[in-house]
Amino acid sequence: MTQVLAIDQGTTSTRAIVFGADHRPVASAQQEFTQHFPASGWVEHDAMEIWDTVLATVRGALEKAGTSAEKIAAIGITNQRETVVLWDRETGEPVHKAIVWQDRRTASMTAKLREGGHEPMVQEKTGLLLDPYFSGSKLAWLLENVEGARAKAEAGKLAFGTIDSWLIWHLTGGQRHVTDATNAARTLLYNIREGEWDEDILRLFNIPRALLPEVLDCGAEFGTTDPALFGAGIAIRGVAGDQQAATLGQACFQPGMLKSTYGTGCFALLNTGDTLVRSQNRMLGTIAYQFDGKPTYALEGSIFVAGAVVQWLRDGLRCIDAAADSQALAEAGDPSQTIYLVPAFTGLGAPYWDPDCRGAIYGLTRNTGPQEIARAALESVGFQTRDLWEAMEADWQGAGGAENVLRVDGGMTASDWTMQFLADILGADVDRPEVLETTALGVAWVAGMQAGVYPGFEAFAEDWALERTFKPQMDGATREARYAGWKDAVSRTLSSRG
Repeated sequence: MTQVLAIDQGTTSTRAIVFGADHRPVASAQQEFTQHFPASGWVEHDAMEIWDTVLATVRGALEKAGTSAEKIAAIGITNQRETVVLWDRETGEPVHKAIVWQDRRTASMTAKLREGGHEPMVQEKTGLLLDPYFSGSKLAWLLENVEGARAKAEAGKLAFGTIDSWLIWHLTGGQRHVTDATNAARTLLYNIREGEWDEDILRLFNIPRALLPEVLDCGAEFGTTDPALFGAGIAIRGVAGDQQAATLGQACFQPGMLKSTYGTGCFALLNTGDTLVRSQNRMLGTIAYQFDGKPTYALEGSIFVAGAVVQWLRDGLRCIDAAADSQALAEAGDPSQTIYLVPAFTGLGAPYWDPDCRGAIYGLTRNTGPQEIARAALESVGFQTRDLWEAMEADWQGAGGAENVLRVDGGMTASDWTMQFLADILGADVDRPEVLETTALGVAWVAGMQAGVYPGFEAFAEDWALERTFKPQMDGATREARYAGWKDAVSRTLSSRG
């Protein structure tokens, strides 16, 4: 039993990857699922459809790998964070569609709490801000708006969870209602200083304590899968939210190490060790990972739209047939046209935290076409990353600057053009690893280490392998002029709140 299975449940698709004894991918299966947009700024998923994709991809990955459940030492689960599921403990059925992390329906709720002066207390305890992004207000909305949910919740008949909890519940046949510290840290309900659900915040959102799962370390015994699912029971031994899992997969184990993952959104995490930094620049304090009951903290910046802008080029504008076509389209764009696309489709995340603004394009001329818009779309990822980079540097000395290196991962990093622009606009080296699936790798390593088949921190860090370094080529004056133009475009896009 030297193989490990990683379930990577993302925002637009689910993947299952079998890793070998050398912690390299052996086989994988992937399946997209439906995105539901019932109103402007609202985003939902069918939690049962997600469960079906997990079953299908796990079975598919095992088949492709030519292996079986009996040969899998452990399962690791990584997941889209902040997305909320509320389900019936007896039937296992969700009472409503899952409310996705991108969803902004609770903007007025969080604004009212912020105006009431509650944000300093919440930030001190959770490291987070009062924003619709996080799970707490989404759960409060479900309890208030789903008929009968409040009464059932208070009677202990419902369970709340982020996607990891939802999957573990079903994988174990309803035997385990658990989560890990990194996912709990994103709910807005968990005190990351004390390591427990916070009674003051639960009262603030009027959330019954009985709804909440038990919180474990990232590496722990989360339960065993129902043997009927895959032919044999498999121990679930590793769980981490997707961005924390990528931090682990990038072996960012030392304070000052920084990684950025480019998936549907973009998320940069800076390891701050034992220190929980209270940001003065609207970054987030969070748990990077937790082992043996001891949290390692991080500063995080969250960009809501990164890879999603490529999805928009494909599905919204229909100017490309596949996501991979975006690079060629951007390369064909006229570099003399200075176009800025601010992809605030569901508001802007860090460091602006403006849920009410919406996307905009600046600098259009009669000569602007799909190529230039594609170019501006990919560049927006670099500009937003620099926003995070500068805010982190202001919060924590050593977080930014030309002497630092950014480790990147996620689907967008396959685009050389996008990564080169990222290095150019940051004025810093960008390192791309050999294994781009670092999110799945991180949680596979945790599960494998817990099972005793993978090495510890030091040996795993030594095994991290560089595929390519992108070095800045843009001159300093151009870099600063382009970034100043971006800041101006953002200032014009922000709502009155911004």
